[in-house]
Amino acid sequence: MMKATSPHLLENLAHIASLTADAMQLLIDNANTEVVNKGDYLLREGQYCQYIWFIETGACRAFHDKDTREINTAFYFENTFFTDMKSLRNNTSTEYNLQAMEKTILWKWHKDTLSQLYQLSPEITAFGRQWLEHLLIVQETHIQWLTKNTPEERYQAILTHYPELVQRVTLTQLCSYLGISRETLSRIRRRLQ
Repeated sequence: MMKATSPHLLENLAHIASLTADAMQLLIDNANTEVVNKGDYLLREGQYCQYIWFIETGACRAFHDKDTREINTAFYFENTFFTDMKSLRNNTSTEYNLQAMEKTILWKWHKDTLSQLYQLSPEITAFGRQWLEHLLIVQETHIQWLTKNTPEERYQAILTHYPELVQRVTLTQLCSYLGISRETLSRIRRRLQ
């Protein structure tokens, strides 16, 4: 019997790759759930990433420290898979932090467990490859978005496509994500009113 799980997790797993009920059950049965509080770190700069996470409820962010400032590089909300692929895959220390921005319920898979599952199931191996491709596409899209658009265009895109960012992250975090100062964001917001 499959352990109780979020329907969103099942949908997201199926969205990445079609899995038989047996392969889906293997993935679910080998996941752990964890509740983390606002401010808790999943990963700190210099540590080694050991997990792939899925957010059932809540929000997390990726950031690194530069001088005395935090530079936010990604935000993750409900129904999202995330990890530090470079650290996970290469067994190297991570260059950024992963932190809960609010109370968050996570599903997580340890990399050793996933390696074992890849040995057991060609379907799960295919799932892992497709999930990696999905992550790379998301990352490329994000880099293109940052480099091809002006700060105002980036902010407008957030308002249109990712309004939860404006509602769920602080202005300071949003500004560092957009690569602009608070003053610049204030000017952009005034122009858009």
